[in-house]
Amino acid sequence: MIENINKLDLNDYIKDFKNFLSRDKELFMDGDVSVHKKFIDEIAKVEFTSPKETKNLDSALMYIKKQGILKLGEIFEFVKIVWYFNYLKKHSFPHLVSDWLFKIITPSEIVEITNYFDDNANLRNEIDERFVELDYSFKRNKQEIKESLGKIIHTKKLLPYLVDSQVHYLDGNETLLVRGGFNHVLKASVVGRSSSGFFYVVPESIDKLKKRQAELLSKKEELVYEYEKKISSIFAKNWKFLNFINREFDRFDHYQARVFFAKAKDYEFLASSKGSEIVLKNFAHPALKNPKLLDIDFSKKLLLVTGVNAGGKTMLLKSILSAVFMSKYLLPFKVDANNSKICSFKEIVPIIDDPQSVKNDISTFAGRMSEFSTLFSKKNFIAGVDEIELGTDADEAASLFKVVLEKLLKEGNKIVVTTHHKRLASMMATHESVELLAAIYDEDARRPTYEFLKGTIGKSYAFETALRYGISASVVGEAREVYGEDKEKLNELIQRNIDLELEYRAKLSKVEKKSIKLDRLKESLQTQKEVADNEVKKLKSSLELEYRDAIKEAKEAVKSKTSSDIHRLLNRADKKRKEAKKNEPKPKIEDFKVGDKVKYRSSKGEIVTIRGEEAFIVSDGMKLKVPLRDLKRSGNTPKPKQKTKITVQKPTSASVQLDLHGLRANEAIDRLDAYLSDALITGYDEVLVYHGIGTGKLAYAVKEFLKRYPKVRSFSDAPANMGGMGATLVRL
Repeated sequence: MIENINKLDLNDYIKDFKNFLSRDKELFMDGDVSVHKKFIDEIAKVEFTSPKETKNLDSALMYIKKQGILKLGEIFEFVKIVWYFNYLKKHSFPHLVSDWLFKIITPSEIVEITNYFDDNANLRNEIDERFVELDYSFKRNKQEIKESLGKIIHTKKLLPYLVDSQVHYLDGNETLLVRGGFNHVLKASVVGRSSSGFFYVVPESIDKLKKRQAELLSKKEELVYEYEKKISSIFAKNWKFLNFINREFDRFDHYQARVFFAKAKDYEFLASSKGSEIVLKNFAHPALKNPKLLDIDFSKKLLLVTGVNAGGKTMLLKSILSAVFMSKYLLPFKVDANNSKICSFKEIVPIIDDPQSVKNDISTFAGRMSEFSTLFSKKNFIAGVDEIELGTDADEAASLFKVVLEKLLKEGNKIVVTTHHKRLASMMATHESVELLAAIYDEDARRPTYEFLKGTIGKSYAFETALRYGISASVVGEAREVYGEDKEKLNELIQRNIDLELEYRAKLSKVEKKSIKLDRLKESLQTQKEVADNEVKKLKSSLELEYRDAIKEAKEAVKSKTSSDIHRLLNRADKKRKEAKKNEPKPKIEDFKVGDKVKYRSSKGEIVTIRGEEAFIVSDGMKLKVPLRDLKRSGNTPKPKQKTKITVQKPTSASVQLDLHGLRANEAIDRLDAYLSDALITGYDEVLVYHGIGTGKLAYAVKEFLKRYPKVRSFSDAPANMGGMGATLVRL
């Protein structure tokens, strides 16, 4: 574990965390991680004080078990633990923690012992009268010493020999500083000399009092030993409880340290879970100052990281392994835990440092092979390999590591690899379990961005890095010539691919922003529609009330006896009817035209004439005049008057193979689409498509298109004599 902490740059992080523990211990917690996480979540909801610094009691417990006698300080460490659990029980923790705390029941004998002590680890005088008597005698003796010294200092005969009138403490003794010849006027013992040649002396009367003081201290020590013996005997009877509460204290210490550490650093907890994914959102390695937050999706088995020197590849590798390490030990870190996930691993294997050792007669490559050989005997691990091509011929290493990595992936492990080896990257690019990631370089600013692009191979930018760190332009220019035009063109193609991907992402981001605006507009329109609908309902209700009032007026008119009253009430009813009619919203009339098939009530027909808001329709041989607002579309579409004959001309020339080398993905797919159509018309049932290996992007695009093409029965890599992985055999 310590080696991994060093390799992953977690030393300062672990040191900071351990400052929150009350006593040093291993990071690992026994038991179910999910249960520990629940306890931590509950503890984080309550305000309480962390425990004071506490000593490890493993040796003390073993001593008690063997009927040994503990010192007062060791006994007090157990007392502090009992006190702390009593303190925690006074808080309102959620049910899980609360139930656990109240199951810890302290035996009455131990409770009584905890009452023996004050906060300074001393036995209280009131527990035994002998302590009271000794304490009184000791204070009285001390006062006598002070008074006696005062009298001696003010003795006239001694004044000429006193250097000063102060009491000097030397090795715990009260002394006077005097000149030579003092023995003529004072009986005293010399206990030391000053740098100026004067004497530190203890007067004879004071010496007697000091001996008395020593006797009192000796009696007190005897009494303390008596209690140490008594308490140790009680502890021996309750050894199982003390062992239990000591273990439970360590458990709570683990929890509280993580909670207070997370709060102090604004970190979150991300417990490891089942599955095979590593997804990190807004993540940062704790060793970085003001870091760029990373989003990492490591769902496949192998993450192959390429790209610019000093672009953050190694730190990315360490970050992923560090996240797994911190999650495994339930340590908080900078991450969006709600949107992140880390699967569980039995072992974390960082292969980072140069393993070369002159002492052990081992080279860099031999050391790497030794480290790799151990992986074949491990299961359920995540490994990180930095600069995998280190120490040997690049082409040979590419072939070797391709096979090694493929073998390790079959076992279901996860591996992060960083490399500048384009051949290895291109060989692994098409593997279904491999995810490519490229460190991005800012061409304009001539520096790495410390950001990563998914799905492509990155350029190393060795020449640009050399210029940035002071190598002259002439030296770099000569190196470019030695490097070769073909290889430089490959780098240009890689960069062009990265630029296109970045451009695509920028456009996608704009589309997503527009989509968000459209969604907001849609929500706004929906809200407006709901408001309008509510207004229509209110208006409709109002009109219904007005109609009812009009009908009521008409009924009143009928009941009237005089004709004048009848006419007056009928006129009022008619007036209300007209006002209601005027305020009634007009129904929406569809935009009909002559020839449209429509439905009027239960009849279906066709519009022959439209005049204003009315139409003439022919239904079952009859011509009807109806309002446009009462018409609905019947849904019957008119039959075509004539049939259109479609003829497909057979291609004049066709081939059983298509070459897509040098084309961009979009151009290649368009050409492949047209070619497959011609091949189907010609009658070919099997064709060959050449696309090359390259970065793997063109091959990927071709195969993704073939998966969706409806007339493709199957496809596979071509035989070795027909192009191998650089070509695809398609069956139609």
